[in-house]
Amino acid sequence: MGLTTEVFTGGFTDPVFHAQSVFKMLMDGMARPGTLQTVEPEIDPPAPLGIAAGTIALTLCDHDTPVWLTAGLGKSAVPDWLGFHTGAPLTAEKADARFAFIEAGTALCSFGLFASGTQEYPDRSTTVVIELPDLEGGRRLALIGPGIQNVTEIAPAGLPETFLRLWAENRALFPRGIDIVLTSGKRFVCLPRTTKITATEI
Repeated sequence: MGLTTEVFTGGFTDPVFHAQSVFKMLMDGMARPGTLQTVEPEIDPPAPLGIAAGTIALTLCDHDTPVWLTAGLGKSAVPDWLGFHTGAPLTAEKADARFAFIEAGTALCSFGLFASGTQEYPDRSTTVVIELPDLEGGRRLALIGPGIQNVTEIAPAGLPETFLRLWAENRALFPRGIDIVLTSGKRFVCLPRTTKITATEI
């Protein structure tokens, strides 16, 4: 099967500048969990990969970072697009992935299946990027922890009911554990493993 033109297009027009700007936003997002960020680079990743998820992939992934994709992403042009623009190898093993991308509507597996790092090297873990229908208008969640003054609330739409239980299991591994980035369209919000997440009272 020949590669389509969408594999070779849709990346950063100014790779160094755009990657630096998105990296700064990611660092800011991890330092201030729950803060909505909007990416500026105009990219056009193959469906079903969203713009924010695509910019994160272009910024963080390279030939040294194995990437795990859900079945929906794996069957699309996304693997070839990532390979062409980042050189990142794909892995079928969640535990070997430095980054994992999950498209909207996909059921979440146990976060413990991904790399959670070690006590000595907790940073050797997977960052999981989860696409959602929207980052507002959903179930309200309260965030507390480092980088948050008092409480921050987010209301992502489309998070599976199992998310809070899976996240609590992940936090129990601290300092090990995964970090998560929720994305929708051009926006994202970071949830580092240090953040405690609870459902707010209706």
